Amino acid sequence: MTTTGERNDRHRVVVIGGGMAGARLAQQLAGTPEVALTLVGEERHAPYNRVLLAEVLAGRYPPDVITLPGSGARRLSGVRAVRIDRAARAVHTDDGRRVPYDTLVLATGAGPVLPPLRGLFPSAGPARPHPGPSPRLPAGVRPLRTLDDCLALDAAVRPGLPAVVIGGGLLGVSAARALARRGARVVLVHPGPYLMERQLDAEAARLVRDHLTALGVRVRTGCRAHGLRTRPVTGTGEDPGTAPEPVTPGPATAPGPAPGTGTDPGPVDRPARPHPGRTSGRHPAPGTPPPATGAGPDPEPGPGPAPGPGPVAVRAVELADGTVLDARLTVLACGVRPRVELARDAGIVTARGVVVDDELRTSDPDVFAVGDCAEHAGVVHGFAGPAQDQADLLALVIGARAAAGPAAARPGSSGAAPAGDRRPPRYTGSRPLVRLTLPAAPAPPATPAATTGPGRTATPAPPTGPGRTATPAPPGGPGDTATPAPPADRAPLPARTGATDRPDPTAATAAAAPSPPGAPAAPVAPLDLAAFGEPTPAPGDDVVQLSDATRAAYRKVVVRGDRLVGGVLLGDLGAVGALARAWEGDEPLPAAPLLHLLTTDGGPR
Repeated sequence: MTTTGERNDRHRVVVIGGGMAGARLAQQLAGTPEVALTLVGEERHAPYNRVLLAEVLAGRYPPDVITLPGSGARRLSGVRAVRIDRAARAVHTDDGRRVPYDTLVLATGAGPVLPPLRGLFPSAGPARPHPGPSPRLPAGVRPLRTLDDCLALDAAVRPGLPAVVIGGGLLGVSAARALARRGARVVLVHPGPYLMERQLDAEAARLVRDHLTALGVRVRTGCRAHGLRTRPVTGTGEDPGTAPEPVTPGPATAPGPAPGTGTDPGPVDRPARPHPGRTSGRHPAPGTPPPATGAGPDPEPGPGPAPGPGPVAVRAVELADGTVLDARLTVLACGVRPRVELARDAGIVTARGVVVDDELRTSDPDVFAVGDCAEHAGVVHGFAGPAQDQADLLALVIGARAAAGPAAARPGSSGAAPAGDRRPPRYTGSRPLVRLTLPAAPAPPATPAATTGPGRTATPAPPTGPGRTATPAPPGGPGDTATPAPPADRAPLPARTGATDRPDPTAATAAAAPSPPGAPAAPVAPLDLAAFGEPTPAPGDDVVQLSDATRAAYRKVVVRGDRLVGGVLLGDLGAVGALARAWEGDEPLPAAPLLHLLTTDGGPR
């Protein structure tokens, strides 16, 4: 066993996790002479801005553009921490190293939730959510959580490729837009009543849906994925995730909603064979993690022969109502779950995340946690801004701890600064604001005619209303409003029985009149979005709402007493500055009428 980082006169800080939180902490500690920092990261890449992965997939940025600034810290890349020896204060890694520490920081982040889809784990029986590193999935199936995920999807996507995105939260919307921008034929499947329901209300979600539909994305809400259909991968050398193979048609598809609503099944949907005796809405066993967004809790295999031994590739996604979606690429955007296994195995207190106090200290006084893995006051954020807030504060805490000398490194030490010194600030929580830029895009390819009955065809045209796709800005500081990962504490939707492809309340107004035959499609205009807090008012809350359909502008704030509790702004975000300050600072609103906050920039009126 190799021991690295042996003791010298500097305070040894080991950070497990090379993501955005760990990299930010390393940057903040770079100028602290008393600290010797080691960053242990599983990924082989230098730390990067995870928020912009969808933009790399969309082709807007090359991968090197999203690399974060270096810190000068000693970095162990492609190395996984496998055990924490708290008694010896050392981290053991998978390559046999032993890394001693005086202060240990857990920045292990969150892993993608792999939903319980039949066929997701071909060699491991029924599927189950997986909290750690992703196991081998069928070719063509990936989450979008790491740069390697992004590069694999980038290599597989091509114009005309049928793709399905499972999950319509922030990440799912961004992934669907990115694939559509690359020319794929995308279907977005979401179990909620409308897209991004944690951040948006129905009216705002309609504008986002308009945007995706204008790009050529077919959106199916109120709809749950049940399983994958796969095929054996032959030794032809072709990319198994992209090789075309027709889906065997089943009985004729029942008529769906009118074209243009975004819920038309389209020509590639085929009913699956019934599953005798299958029941939906099965409850998991006690202690089983909740099902993830975009997938239901039906892990049992259906009838039919299973693929033989060897690798397989996805060919279709089966929905709970029996519809089958052609798919050579499937993106799992079903949320994330904090990675707490390392801490839990070491005897550190965990709940949904690694439990920390106001100085981000865990139940072990020499171990701290920040970012997506940390749970403070019962909250796991899963946002870039709070992770940076925490890293900045922890840098002050560790700086004071290092300045206190060896006494602060003793087990059981409080780590407080010497007497007479000002104590570091305490973390009281974050109030993130989500901001997305959905940029302009060229018109999507013409949609082929869909057969609706014997001798009849209908040519669906995407709605002409604006709508775009998410281009988050790179985070720039603690107040960063970049697009977050799906929240780790998202509650599962209630199990449904019977038909699951229910009407989206946003779809009724999302449809536009079909374009004349042969008319060129209009380019997709940009759309900006900002959201914070709870968009749905509670009884007694005040709501101010302005909407201008001709400008694709929508603004809504929810007020309780003299405080903002939530808001959604789409279109011109000129008013977002004042609202963001009031929200992030939890400041009382001015005495002026609230309408003034929404119209001072000449917005919707």
